[in-house]
Amino acid sequence: MARLSFIGLGVMGAPMARHLAAAGHDVTVYNRTTPKAEAWVAAQGGRWAPTPAEAARGADAVFACVGRDADLEEVTLGADGVFQTLGEGALFVDHTTVSAAIARRLAEQGATKGLHVLDAPVSGGQAGAEAGKLAIMCGGTPAAFAAAEPLMRAYAARAVHVGPAGAGQQTKMVNQIAIAGILGSLSEALRFAERAGLDLDKVFEAVSGGAAQSWQMVNRWPTMASREFDFGFAIDWMRKDLGLALDEARANGTALPVAALVDQFYAEVQAMGGGRNDTSALIRRLK
Repeated sequence: MARLSFIGLGVMGAPMARHLAAAGHDVTVYNRTTPKAEAWVAAQGGRWAPTPAEAARGADAVFACVGRDADLEEVTLGADGVFQTLGEGALFVDHTTVSAAIARRLAEQGATKGLHVLDAPVSGGQAGAEAGKLAIMCGGTPAAFAAAEPLMRAYAARAVHVGPAGAGQQTKMVNQIAIAGILGSLSEALRFAERAGLDLDKVFEAVSGGAAQSWQMVNRWPTMASREFDFGFAIDWMRKDLGLALDEARANGTALPVAALVDQFYAEVQAMGGGRNDTSALIRRLK
């Protein structure tokens, strides 16, 4: 049993922390809104802390899943941040999707304090977090990954060490670029089938077992067809992620015309009031 802390109890963080507690670890939690932390403790046990620094005090490892770069910086490097109290030799694992730049900065700052730091964004959405079947892409030292991997098994179907600090975040960008393109073409394909008057169930049966098959097709074609868009990962967050990818692409000289176009399409859905719809709501812009 390890003494762990979890910072951020949103739709992803709360179930990940729950899986760590279910695995027998002693878990302290922190959330910006205290009632959510209190509710988690009431349901799962453990303790809640009033600040990230207090949550990290005496911990063997701290996990975080917050919102954006600024949020992550506040809970780590801020006056009440994790890095103020986390002891030498301890582990910090960040599951937030943020820029590669802040991942590298945290790794550098952590090294000066003798910490192991891993940037470890996840894929699989709320359903994957609830089921403990997330895919995790990890950037950091081999020692940091070796320390984190046994703990992450509590909620991961797969965890891969992809390279040094920042590489986990860059790999998550690869993931989101691929998803954006797939959902763009899937939306057009489904709308074409509708306008052609085809039986959508039969079309799905015919094409989902061939070369066009994808996770998005298998899991979202039926719900897109029925215009159901309440499946976790919101367009608002996808646009944040695509913005990170586009910024990184500008920095390294990569052209991302498809991702940039789909990002614009998502902006149209946001303007229609669909920012909290899941990413498959891209089809809404196709009248």
